[in-house]
Amino acid sequence: MNLTNTIQQIAIMAVPGVLAITLHESAHGYVAYRQGDPTARDLGRLTINPLKHLDLLGTLMVPISYFLSGGHAAIGWPKPVPINPNYFENPRRGMLWVALAGPGCNFSLAFLSSLLFHFLAFIYPMAPQFLAAGLIRPVAEMCQISVVINISLAIFNLIPLPPLDGGRIITGILPYELARAYSKIEPLGLVIIVGLGMFTNVIGNTIFPLVDFLSTLLLR
Repeated sequence: MNLTNTIQQIAIMAVPGVLAITLHESAHGYVAYRQGDPTARDLGRLTINPLKHLDLLGTLMVPISYFLSGGHAAIGWPKPVPINPNYFENPRRGMLWVALAGPGCNFSLAFLSSLLFHFLAFIYPMAPQFLAAGLIRPVAEMCQISVVINISLAIFNLIPLPPLDGGRIITGILPYELARAYSKIEPLGLVIIVGLGMFTNVIGNTIFPLVDFLSTLLLR
């Protein structure tokens, strides 16, 4: 593979990955801001500048997990946007909407990417060869990967363990006392997730087939 092709393949993987992570966090911050919390805005996190949102390890995990799973899923994480629920009129309900914003944004990006993919597939046979090979094909590949990455991030973040979005959604739904008790596992949440991922197949056996099914549904 020559240098040009290598750079192209890196871009095809990196662009949708960075966009998915950046917009996920921006969505959290924007929904919080709309409910009266200026924290993310004041810290410059209401932006699509990826440098404000990317966590180095979490970003690297996107291509690593994508290739290790054979293109079936991609897991990663951004630098969390700080949220202060004390600004919300109803903190529990406010945090519920903030938590839903991230996965909702990723599902929306996956859907839009699939629409663009089908449009490009439609015009591909009619395009001049230089345009088809030089632009349409790589962008179509980018759209395919974008669908997988965004669905993966949405589903992974919906795992019902804090500090993931799914855990915050659960605490927003449960009765107050149960929610308070459930939120106490947050310091161990990522440890549990890493443990499940490293020593069991629970996460992989649950997430990969679901991502594969939804991606195929959108791209077929």
